[in-house]
Amino acid sequence: MAKVYISDVIDAPIEKVWALARDYNGHGDWHPRIAESTIEDGLPPDQVGCVRNFTLTDGGHLRERLLSFSDLDHFFTYSIIVSPMPIENYVATFRCTSVTEREATFVEWWATFEVGADDEPEIRQAVGKETFAAGIRALAARLEKT
Repeated sequence: MAKVYISDVIDAPIEKVWALARDYNGHGDWHPRIAESTIEDGLPPDQVGCVRNFTLTDGGHLRERLLSFSDLDHFFTYSIIVSPMPIENYVATFRCTSVTEREATFVEWWATFEVGADDEPEIRQAVGKETFAAGIRALAARLEKT
């Protein structure tokens, strides 16, 4: 089982970070890899069990199911149903924690998944650097504009 873990601090209060990040279908508004995204069957984007169906800027297509969601604890967990990557049993969590001393937010994004040894370095790069790290940086940049 492979694991990828990325974290960073965003210089904004948790209320602002979570208000933007909590929209499970809103990643298309701030993540540089997302071309378009919809929630299937018209369900709310914070309803456990909803499926987001999206296209990457490189044309890749994914479907992900929301497994758990908490406004109180500022996190959500999801699994990949369909992916162009050669992975299985992918489960990821996005979590925000308040850095109370300076009104900042500690953001963590991690995933576990099964991948063949030959594909693992490329998948770790795609998930860790190109998706999670790039997403956290883009989220911070978007918040700086507001």
